[in-house]
Amino acid sequence: MSPDPEPSQRRARHRPGAGSDRPAHPDRPGHPDRPGHPGRPARRLARLVGILAAAALVVAVGAAWWSSLRPDTYSAMAMGVADPGGGPVVAGEGGHGHEPGAAAAVDLTTLVADPARAADVRVELVARAERITLPGGEQVDAFTLNGSTPGPEIRARQGQLVEVVLRNESVAAGTTLHWHGVDVPAAMDGVAGVTQDAVPPGGSFTYRFVAEDAGSYWYHAHQVSHAQVLGGLFGALVVDPAEPAAHDVDVVALLHTYPGTSRTIDGVSGDIARDAEPGAVVRVRVVNTDNAPTVVWVTGAGFRLLAIDGTDVHEPTDVEGRKVAVTAGGRVDLEVRVPSGGARVQAPGVSLALGTAAPPAAPAPAEALDPLAYGSPAPLGFDPAAADRDFAYDIGRFPGFLNGVPGIWWTINGRMGGDVPAYRVAEGDVVTMRITNGSGEVHPMHLHGHHVVVLSRDGVPASGSPWWVDSLDVGHGETYEVAFVADNPGIWMDHCRTLPHAVEGLMTHVMYEGVSTPFLLGGGSGNAPE
Repeated sequence: MSPDPEPSQRRARHRPGAGSDRPAHPDRPGHPDRPGHPGRPARRLARLVGILAAAALVVAVGAAWWSSLRPDTYSAMAMGVADPGGGPVVAGEGGHGHEPGAAAAVDLTTLVADPARAADVRVELVARAERITLPGGEQVDAFTLNGSTPGPEIRARQGQLVEVVLRNESVAAGTTLHWHGVDVPAAMDGVAGVTQDAVPPGGSFTYRFVAEDAGSYWYHAHQVSHAQVLGGLFGALVVDPAEPAAHDVDVVALLHTYPGTSRTIDGVSGDIARDAEPGAVVRVRVVNTDNAPTVVWVTGAGFRLLAIDGTDVHEPTDVEGRKVAVTAGGRVDLEVRVPSGGARVQAPGVSLALGTAAPPAAPAPAEALDPLAYGSPAPLGFDPAAADRDFAYDIGRFPGFLNGVPGIWWTINGRMGGDVPAYRVAEGDVVTMRITNGSGEVHPMHLHGHHVVVLSRDGVPASGSPWWVDSLDVGHGETYEVAFVADNPGIWMDHCRTLPHAVEGLMTHVMYEGVSTPFLLGGGSGNAPE
């Protein structure tokens, strides 16, 4: 047995650093937790800062969530923050709420065509939810008008009063009809919760408006529109000029993709044909009802681009070997002189053959026709340089809450939901707007009740025919400057025509001073326009 160590050796065995795992007593000098040691308050402070930061984050997230919530019912007039665009601010309309006050003297429901005038064109449309077989043979669960989709084509002559009675037989969520591109009186715009209540099953609504502008238009649901339009609740509206145009054949080509199918043209997958003799001059009205932009081109012949979004191009010229962009919701009118070998108007996946011997389909040309420089200049009828209001519409995408739901949502001027700008105008104002897109995706922007003219794109001024649109593709990284005259009083949606994007926050309003609406939005209202 070895002798016991000396006392000094026994003590050494228990000293820190001398083979013992037992920590030094915190009251001993040098221990980091000893009172007065410089490390202890720093660690406590760091923990406190971390706790406070986490609490602040929770409070901030909770506040953002709470502020994003919308009441069970609310007015479109309470949406957004009033933006007067440099114009005068009406008392009581400087922030949230846009309280009617003295300014809200006109009820939107009174903004209608002459009620004493008899209709020149009268149509009755019955909306149903049903399973149908498309002309191409596909069976789909769809929404129909008078038993078909697309719904009946409505034709009127410029200046006639159109009356359409919508009856909802079985669309459970209710429905409406919006007259896309037609600058109707505000009460006839067909936006559930803004210009009317959704028509419930068993109910009806009568639309009346004067077809003041000749052109190619279409109609579609604006109640749960992202589902009802996709499912088939739409149709074409054509307003012929007061003096008939010199075309031998005039046809509509409605492009649409139903759920679970390939793209269709007039409800048919693939190709369709229309009779046209060699030498015939054909006007083809292409309507893009889908949520994404597309292109069209002509195989076997040249063409002229006669109109965009229902407005004639000034002095259009002959075009060969180019494609034409068609915005989601937009329309283009092409004029084709059919050669002896026929011609074919094409879009991706579908085509319209003109003549019995049309050439086979061909790939789209690489080069696109640029409306910014097509045709010849003409007077606008107003001076954008003397604008009364100037707005910014900057499209982005950020994380946040939309009515309490977390996600990455579309923003306008860096804001989302109830904090987006609400653009205020007065009747007669000349308005300019700069639309910029930094969101990463293209957005077809659609202002109800008005056409806007494109002044410039990415700083390049328009040099061709005035380019009037109601639906405008704004690509990522692009900036458009547009202008219009505020000559149609109302409360007008200004939104992305890719309808799911509108559901996800890319929607606001142009609001006229002195106009109010009695209708309500929100879960308790039964109205859900997007």
